[in-house]
Amino acid sequence: MLEINIGNRLVGSNQPPFIIAEMSGNHGQSLEKAMALVDAAAAAGAHALKLQTYTPDTITLDVHEREFFIADKNSLWQGQSLYNLYKVAMTPWEWHKSIFDYANNKGMLAFSSPFDLTAVDFLESLNVPCYKIASFENIDHGLLTAVAKTRKPVIMSTGMATQAELAESVEVLRSNGCKDLILLKCTSNYPARPIDANLHTIPHLAALFGCQVGLSDHTAGIGVSVAAVALGATVIEKHFVLDRSEGGIDAAFSMEPAEFSLLVSECRKAKDALGKVHYGCTDKEVASRVHRRSLYIAKDMQAGDIFTADNLRSVRPGLGLAPKYLPQFLGRQIKQDVPMGTPLSWELI
Repeated sequence: MLEINIGNRLVGSNQPPFIIAEMSGNHGQSLEKAMALVDAAAAAGAHALKLQTYTPDTITLDVHEREFFIADKNSLWQGQSLYNLYKVAMTPWEWHKSIFDYANNKGMLAFSSPFDLTAVDFLESLNVPCYKIASFENIDHGLLTAVAKTRKPVIMSTGMATQAELAESVEVLRSNGCKDLILLKCTSNYPARPIDANLHTIPHLAALFGCQVGLSDHTAGIGVSVAAVALGATVIEKHFVLDRSEGGIDAAFSMEPAEFSLLVSECRKAKDALGKVHYGCTDKEVASRVHRRSLYIAKDMQAGDIFTADNLRSVRPGLGLAPKYLPQFLGRQIKQDVPMGTPLSWELI
């Protein structure tokens, strides 16, 4: 796939994995903590910082019962209404510019996920370099249309969408001006289980839609993300927190700074390790060839002695003839005296 330029940073298969730190609501409604998250993300090596742009009124309704109340006992947010949850989780819009500017000064790109049309207009006023579509919003064709019409790169999580729904969403984006699209394989469960990641979908998505594919990872640890890079993921997105023990809206499936730093370095190693199709010695292996097995005289021999499995053996190091020639010597005479430890050569018969 062609490389995509996001804010003068190239993203693609020939580049290191593009690592996004998702702040979400882990700032706990403290701007000071939000800025500390920016510092920590930059220090950990994140290439980008991402926010979420909504208010309770732009994402849901001020209703606190029935389907607007989270009753699922398996949910991290059980016992809360959607409205009250988003009131705590939202990032105040008046913080966005300060956070974006601070992240930019730290060498990171900064952008956000808009959740309605007013958020798109607001983010356009801040001249964000790209847009992220969250997995729960990827079926909102009106939102997709508005984002596509900005002509900026779009990163979209696949989440629960079926193949048919994704095909529709991709068509909406492309038909409305989106030329640079990256899909993120995503399991919309919090925290997600590795067994549900289904990472083999990554190369399938890339072939199906002819675009770059990455991973929005809600599992614990770094293993799933590293595996995704090995399968061709060009982008990794992970939620980020200063200290899980302090709690936070998404803390349970967010990475602490030391973990995030490890994520960045190990994903880079995974990408470097893919390399190319190659056989034989690398530059670093040439010197090791001397330690391969080869044929050596295993006992003192005199001219006329017969080569046997006892006096001619395959051992290390590798300065003698290759072991494959052993059958051609067995039963034949040696033509000169040689001490044990002599590498075998054709001149000895």
